[in-house]
Amino acid sequence: MKIGIIIETNDPEKCWNAVRFANASLKKSHSVKIFLMGAGVEIQSINSGMYDANLQLLDFSNNGGVIQACGTCIKSRNQNETDVCPISTMNDCVEIVEWADKMVTF
Repeated sequence: MKIGIIIETNDPEKCWNAVRFANASLKKSHSVKIFLMGAGVEIQSINSGMYDANLQLLDFSNNGGVIQACGTCIKSRNQNETDVCPISTMNDCVEIVEWADKMVTF
């Protein structure tokens, strides 16, 4: 199955669970793509003790998961793209929705 995930929160527990879900999906041999938008583009700076979303995100990336991040949202927060979270567009988000068999949002 092809699973698309949109993360638009910077809540540590929700981000952590979203990427844990993505990692569990990869382990079950599903194809998974994550699109970060809104406050979700802050995910790499989220680490509140037991909810280390960035560590989960690195595992996801290292295991072949695809991550894209809204460029407008990144720029509005004075952030830069990273290797893990490259700048993307709304058209890229639409392409994930078109590609996916199922979409999940957090």
